[in-house]
Amino acid sequence: METISFGTDGWRAPLEEFTAPRVRIVGQGVASYLRDEGADAPVAVGYDARETSRGFAEELSRVLCANGFDVLLSERDRPTPLYAHAIVERELAGAMVVTASHNPPEYNGVKFIPENGAPALPGVMDAVADRLAEPESLPEDEHGTVREVDFVTPHAAHCLELLDAYAAGTDLEGLTVAYDAMHGSGRDTTDALLEDVGVSVDRLRCARDPEFGGAAPEPAPENLTALADRVTDPDTDAMLGIANDGDADRIAVVTPERGYLDENLFFAALYDYLLENDAGPVVRSVSTTYLIDRVAAAHGEDVHEVPVGFKWIAKAMADHDALVGGEESGGFTIRGHVREKDGVLLALFAAAMEVEESLDDRVDRLLEAHGTVAQNKRSVACPDHEKARVLADLEAEIPEAVADTPVEEVNTADGFKLQLSDGSWLLVRPSGTEPKMRVYAEATDDERVAELLDAGEALVERFV
Repeated sequence: METISFGTDGWRAPLEEFTAPRVRIVGQGVASYLRDEGADAPVAVGYDARETSRGFAEELSRVLCANGFDVLLSERDRPTPLYAHAIVERELAGAMVVTASHNPPEYNGVKFIPENGAPALPGVMDAVADRLAEPESLPEDEHGTVREVDFVTPHAAHCLELLDAYAAGTDLEGLTVAYDAMHGSGRDTTDALLEDVGVSVDRLRCARDPEFGGAAPEPAPENLTALADRVTDPDTDAMLGIANDGDADRIAVVTPERGYLDENLFFAALYDYLLENDAGPVVRSVSTTYLIDRVAAAHGEDVHEVPVGFKWIAKAMADHDALVGGEESGGFTIRGHVREKDGVLLALFAAAMEVEESLDDRVDRLLEAHGTVAQNKRSVACPDHEKARVLADLEAEIPEAVADTPVEEVNTADGFKLQLSDGSWLLVRPSGTEPKMRVYAEATDDERVAELLDAGEALVERFV
């Protein structure tokens, strides 16, 4: 049990640590938590496309059943947001999902989503951690049952209802989208939903490969070169490129002019699009662009900044009735949907946005109105047990200037965000999913961002 540690989004570990006995211990922790909370509704169990995920999902199902819970088991690997939606739509006690998201194939993970369909807050995960134990079993006549169900159809119907609320009358027929599933769980789900609304889909890496082609299913620019080539090639029909990560809760977008579209720019475009037919504040993580703030200010709306981790975005969306919430890593959701990031829903909205006004044109318009922004990030290897010390050492030596620019303010909402006198910023924070420290920077151009990242990387390396 000492090796089971819950991070930003559940427990993830290499397969030599992520073993069946430990998965059963986590299952018992969740079962005991649910029982102590008085829950008696069924629990959804889902999983991603990794070789071991179905087996681990079956292990969890057996533990939950032995504790008296009925289990709705996914008929095959499906995107994580489908299980979050099912919790609310079917009034379930919660869901357990076997997934390591964008981590390499030698990893796996498990996350627990409570009854509200939003990511579990620390208090919930602490309660689960306190209950980690070897599996228990009620008398056999009190065991629950396992039933395989379709999680796709109800989620798709809800996505189409939301699209109609914002884009009624938008004709998506005639749009061609190149879709890259990265061999993950978005295949046969995101592409099928796009086809349901008349989009022609050009598929890339839409066959299941538990090894993800030998790489991590992370929709970063360097991993989407084939998609970018397809969309930017004037001789192809694709007008837009969309990719999902391994469990399809995140989205990446490729456009004909820009190639890979920075997630910050997509977020700004999405908020601008939603504001055409609705109103409301926006929630963004501390690592996300201030361009969001400028779009909000232009419409008289508020911005709520939260620490990194979609659980904080979800909480703030509920607290402030936000129109949209998102993070720079490509996770977004909108009002009226479950408060969990959903790369399937956002693929549908990206297509509708492209039809109304090309994403390239919309981004150009926003940058012309609000000023240019550039952002990037880097990682510095750091063992998990050293992260707290590194932050403490850094706190004692916050620099007065970064890259020859004075530090005007220090934001400690998540790590240290150094806001500089020229309007740029540098953020240093620990990763919640990997043994790394993250370094982020935003400025007006890529050259300045690189200078800030060099300075931030050097700063962190002094203490690691």
